Parts: sequence; structure tokens; C-alpha cells
Amino acid sequence: MLSAEQKRGFCDNGFVVLRDFKSGEQLAALKARAEKIAAAHDFDASREVFSTAKQRGPQADRVQDYFLGSANEIRCFFEEKAFDRHGKLNQPLAQSINKIGHAMHDLDPVFDGFSRGDTLADLAQDVGLRDPQIWQSMYIFKQARIGGQVDWHQDGGFFVTSPGSVTTFWFAVDDATLENGCLWVEPGGHKGPLRQQFIRDGRKTRLIDLDAAPWPDTNTAIPVEVKAGTLVCFHGLLPHYSAPNISDQARHAYTLHVTDGVCAYAQNNWMQRSKEFPVRGFL
Repeated sequence: MLSAEQKRGFCDNGFVVLRDFKSGEQLAALKARAEKIAAAHDFDASREVFSTAKQRGPQADRVQDYFLGSANEIRCFFEEKAFDRHGKLNQPLAQSINKIGHAMHDLDPVFDGFSRGDTLADLAQDVGLRDPQIWQSMYIFKQARIGGQVDWHQDGGFFVTSPGSVTTFWFAVDDATLENGCLWVEPGGHKGPLRQQFIRDGRKTRLIDLDAAPWPDTNTAIPVEVKAGTLVCFHGLLPHYSAPNISDQARHAYTLHVTDGVCAYAQNNWMQRSKEFPVRGFL
């Protein structure tokens, strides 16, 4: 799957960019399915917001339970700026959803087909995953004008294994540009320490600091502007972030977080699976 040069680039830089990985037809089918799921969301029953900021107040427990329940289901989350001060949507429902997560790849046939196949299995082997296991899927809408910033982080802190193995597969469903909030990465940053870990204790979760190494900024990082259909595959320790979408067009993307089954999966990771709902790979 990967050339020798691409393998070296992944090892040296912590990421590889694969253009035209998915066809226009595949992207259109995935987008149509995501929009159908979002349109069917019961707004009256759930209006939980996705935010990288710490939740506070009386609704925090409800939001927490909704988030934890999404580990084994398909649930929608709203943009922070979707509501006015009276709790009413500022725009139509379809333009207010932040993301869908986190088990579409196992529960929905369209997402399942998109998320699996020989090509992805070969790529996983080339980046060092001997027994790939897909733990999480997210469909990110990055809505026009209100698509929020996602702060600097490392995916390795959310899916800890011993030794570390989490790898991210990030698909551009739309063109990703500076204006609509493309990814930023720090080339070679995966050689640094894991700075934070997101842990779970019963119904509670928290982000703990592990290392005081500073996060990069846009002076040391680079933007990853890509065309629709591109796959960006990156190491779990690679620092990355995305800016707000200030454009008039949404920037849809789809991500998979994958670990190696030969590595021990931490029992205090927020996402766990039961024997009745086992984690599966690309085949």
C-alpha cells in the first residue's frame, strides 16, 4: 500500500497524506447517510453540545451520560454556537449538528462499508498495526460560520494501550482549507511525550496532565489543506488541532481511531466494549 518513501515519512513526521483514497461516489453516499441521521435526531429529547471545554452546571451529569452512552451507539452532538441565549436554534437543525459518534462503523451499513476493506487493512499493516481494532468513528460536520475550534491534543491520550498504538484515519469528505478549519499538525511531534490522558471512573471522566511539554502553535505547526477524498493517517502522539470554520461552507470529515489488538487496552479508557459488542478490525 505505502511506498518506502511514504513509510519513512510516516516514521519521521508522524503522518502520511494519501490523496484520492475515496471516490466521489463513496463520499456522497457517506455524506447523504450522515445528513439523514442528523435530520432524524430528536431535538426535544436531546440537545447535548460537543465542546472541548469542561462542562459545568446542573446539566453536566446528563451530558456526561449521553457522551458515555455514545461509545456503543450512534448519537448526535450540537455545535456550541448552535443555540441562542433562550435555548433556541440559531439555524436549521441540519446546520447545527457538530458531529455524530461513536459506533457508526459497527452499527450502520453505509459507515461499515466505508470504514472497512482490503486497502485500509493493508495500510494499517504498513503503519505498524498488526491486529487493527476500530474503537471509534466520528462524522464531523464543522458547520459553516459556527464550526468550533478543536484545541491541540493527542489521540493517544484517549485510547491508551501498552505499548502505545492508537492510530487515526482522517478522511476529508469535503475540501479542507484554512478558511473552513483544516487540520494543523506538528511534523515530528509524535516523538515527544504524551501530555494528557482522558480517563474514566464509573460515570465520571477527567483529563489529567502527564507532561508539561508545551503544545505547538501555528508558528511551529503546518496546515494540512487537502481535497475531498484524501486520507490523512497519523500517529497517536502527533499533536494536532483545527481552527474554527469561518467560511460559508461546511467542512465534513470522518475519522476512525484504531489500536493494535496485540497491545493491552487500558481499563480506564473512556470507551469500553462488552463481549456482546466486540471491537472489530478492517476486514
